[in-house]
Amino acid sequence: MIGTQEAQQPELTQAEIDQRVFDLYDEYCHGRITRREFFARSSVITVAGVSGLAMAEAMLPRYARAQTIASTDARIKAQYVTYPSPGGNSGTMRGYLVHPAGAGPWPAVIAVHENRGMNPYIEDIARRFAVEGFLALAPDGLAPVGGYPGNDDEGRDMQTKLDQAKLRTDMANSARFLKAHKLSSGKLGATGFCVGGSIVNWMAAELGADLQAGAPFYGAATETASVPKIKAALLIHYAEKDERVNSMWPAFEAGLKAAGVRHEMHTYPGTQHGFHNNSTPRYVEAAAKLAWERTVAFFRKHLA
Repeated sequence: MIGTQEAQQPELTQAEIDQRVFDLYDEYCHGRITRREFFARSSVITVAGVSGLAMAEAMLPRYARAQTIASTDARIKAQYVTYPSPGGNSGTMRGYLVHPAGAGPWPAVIAVHENRGMNPYIEDIARRFAVEGFLALAPDGLAPVGGYPGNDDEGRDMQTKLDQAKLRTDMANSARFLKAHKLSSGKLGATGFCVGGSIVNWMAAELGADLQAGAPFYGAATETASVPKIKAALLIHYAEKDERVNSMWPAFEAGLKAAGVRHEMHTYPGTQHGFHNNSTPRYVEAAAKLAWERTVAFFRKHLA
């Protein structure tokens, strides 16, 4: 189904897509407008002979493009695992666990998905970390309701219907499971994207000294009152054209400074929310590569 869907989508570059369509896609991705409304409102836009409908269709993810490390790569070992999650949405969680070939132990990194479950992009992120020498876990927040359904629209709807506080508990329990895993060195890092970035910010406060490093990508800031509980070092990635998330930074920065939390922030010029996700035209290769290199180096430093 994914392959057929991808074959039907037009090939447009980021430069050919109007900012208004990017903004509408952001609204759609975050559940503020429906898929039908996204296409309807995009269709009235035409720029340089390119229809807004074509732009909207080009925005849909192409997950075959997102795979950079095959699950059969000889450098890694990958498997799906289940584990207890007391206080979560069902009491049990499932995730994608990947580690380098060899005996370990390795520093551990949890990768938290966006607002649609553990899709192929997030699984690839886990494999990328394993290639870099980490024990990686990509938990599926949709596991309590059957798991990622194979497409983002259904996944987004399913995630919206979850108890969000229990979803965060499931992610914190996933981090604890990973940290205590027999192949873990006991040093834990966390990264996440969009909603996953928000959860990483929250998790930093929730886990306190149990988390050594966090690298959220374009995630909403945690509440100011909780910032003093953060003990991890933070590497914060923002897109330039992401007003909703970026507007939270001044207060977040002030809280981090007041609490003495080690942190650094990078804004990537010319980028949209989601610029690291290489399955859509929001992807900016140079920025994504730089952010990834910074993240890997950051985790190597703080999880050594």
